[in-house]
Amino acid sequence: MALAADALIARRRLIRRVTIWRAIAILAVIGAIVGGVLSQVNLSGPHIARVAISGAIVSDRPLIELLTRLQKKDTVRAVVVAIDSPGGTSVGGERLYKALRTLSAEKPVVSHINTLGASAAYMTALGTDHIVAHRTSLTGSIGVLIQYGQVSTLLDRLGIEVGKVDSGPLKAEPNPFTPTEPAAVAALQSVVDDTFEWFLGLVIERRGMPTEKARRLADGRIYTGQQAMEEGLIDAIGGEEVAVKFLVDERDIPNGLPVRTYKPRRDNDLPIVAQMTDRVIQKLGQAIGVAVPAAPVAGSVDGLWSIWHAAHSVN
Repeated sequence: MALAADALIARRRLIRRVTIWRAIAILAVIGAIVGGVLSQVNLSGPHIARVAISGAIVSDRPLIELLTRLQKKDTVRAVVVAIDSPGGTSVGGERLYKALRTLSAEKPVVSHINTLGASAAYMTALGTDHIVAHRTSLTGSIGVLIQYGQVSTLLDRLGIEVGKVDSGPLKAEPNPFTPTEPAAVAALQSVVDDTFEWFLGLVIERRGMPTEKARRLADGRIYTGQQAMEEGLIDAIGGEEVAVKFLVDERDIPNGLPVRTYKPRRDNDLPIVAQMTDRVIQKLGQAIGVAVPAAPVAGSVDGLWSIWHAAHSVN
């Protein structure tokens, strides 16, 4: 009987402990959910919005929609665009530039280039009122390109012939399976030249720069932040604090406003509980040394590129 009574007491103690731990776990989940919801819902007063533009720039509808929402949000007094990108498609840069110009008509907008802000990323920065970069940031690379492969010599060696039926001599040219015709190269060059002149015009207009100087700088090379400052491609050396100081000193933004990060709402965004689960999986993967791939960035890839990358770098 004594053994039975002891077992019953031990069982009750175990049940109480399990119940307590279950309650703690439920409260932790509820707290995480509430915290996550509050982080998504802006309950704050006036502040500065931070929008990050990183990785390859593509035609990104959710990001454009975010900039449009910020334009209409009364509590957002100004916007800091944090750039860390080698550039990307010309259409992606063009859309961001236009969206930032529209936004800047309503609110002050500054950009801060971190490690890299080249090509279409520099085009994006031109859409803001003030450009800040670190001394050793990389920027510039003003230009446009189209790349195409050529394997006709290899096919000849292998004895392989590829035929084509088309509606015109320049349809789907240059063709990687046949030697490139000069007319095809000339057609592509005209497309590149047209977009380059538009990009160059942005530099001339937005930086208040003589055409001759802008054309000299726009030979595709990159510049450090210090070089860009000396050439008039950016406005100041420093980090985000320098960008915010410009807003305070030159755009009458109250000193001390918090800077809050905004992210685009993407169609493939997970519910908040699933997001927390995904973060846990990412952390566990890091702990055991297993790389868990991140979800791909939404957007479309266009034919004309304005991008820079160093040899052997990974984008």
